[in-house]
Amino acid sequence: MGLPGAVRGRPVAGEHAARRDGDAARHLPGVRPGWWWGGLLAGLCFVLPAFFSMLALTIGYAAFGVTPIMRGALYGLGPVVLGIFLVAVYRLGRSTARTVPHALIGVGAAAALVFSPLGVAAILLLAGGAGLFLFHSRTQGAVLVVSVAAVLGVVPAAWWSTSVPLSAIAHGGPRPADVLDIGAYFLKVGAFTVGGGLTMIAFIQDQVVEQFHWLTPREFIDGLALGQFTPGPVLMVAAYVGYKVAGAAGAVVAAGAAFLPSFVIMLAVLPVLDRVRKFTWTKAAMNGMGPAVIGVLAVSLFRLAPHALPDPWATAILVATITALLVWRLGAVRLMIAGSLFGLLRSRLFSLPGVRAARAVSSLG
Repeated sequence: MGLPGAVRGRPVAGEHAARRDGDAARHLPGVRPGWWWGGLLAGLCFVLPAFFSMLALTIGYAAFGVTPIMRGALYGLGPVVLGIFLVAVYRLGRSTARTVPHALIGVGAAAALVFSPLGVAAILLLAGGAGLFLFHSRTQGAVLVVSVAAVLGVVPAAWWSTSVPLSAIAHGGPRPADVLDIGAYFLKVGAFTVGGGLTMIAFIQDQVVEQFHWLTPREFIDGLALGQFTPGPVLMVAAYVGYKVAGAAGAVVAAGAAFLPSFVIMLAVLPVLDRVRKFTWTKAAMNGMGPAVIGVLAVSLFRLAPHALPDPWATAILVATITALLVWRLGAVRLMIAGSLFGLLRSRLFSLPGVRAARAVSSLG
């Protein structure tokens, strides 16, 4: 096959330059000519199916979420999803907090999230400094910790940790969030949160539920439950949040803003990523951030637990889920289907006149 006309007509010098660039790219770790096109296409193929699946589920949730059938299914899904995340945190914790210093960093991160005004991003940065201090260089670690503390002291309302949406600042007071707020928020989630999708879930829960009050805890749990039925990354819960706040446009903006920094950063640093990951200071910083991720996740799940476990029935579902995952190693999808069916059966049972009367009598007693 012949080359396209534009390529055929390229000057000889351009051909030599292209060959040199290709040869240089071949010598970079993990890089090939045209690698960024492949990376972009792979990323889109990874994200788009999850986005459209989540959007469809969210639209259905918005339309039928108040119906008894949907509420019954979500009642059973909540404890199952909580159990799945708890087991994930437990397994990650076993491999991450493997020494006493690691465990202390995790406990300290959890305590900082509960008892201090620090946000998730600031806690992870401080944990990275602690990792440098403990596992690499005390001088570099101390410098990083002091620098982060100084920035937090001088700029206490940093952009990525503000609790006031942009529209509230621009208009002199609080008002419902719009697409601009959603885009700006999820852009900083994608850009400033390190540690993977689970860390971002903790970050989103901390601000979207606790600070901005865009969603109730129950709605956030429902979003996590719907996200477990979609392919792709757990961060796609951003589309759910965006839709709940500002409709389809909010879903598109939230998902795009959340994943855009990852695309840009990965495509920019891919040529040197393998080299940087082998640096001892990088490994030391990640050794500090890993246990901190477990700590903040544990706090986030603890805060969500009362809303996912409204009664002893839900607690029993949680215990059964954890047992099935750890002992029998059943798949998450099977457990979610079982939880949904149990929730539906419970809803139908409790709707029977005799059962309703018995529950009313027991509540009066």
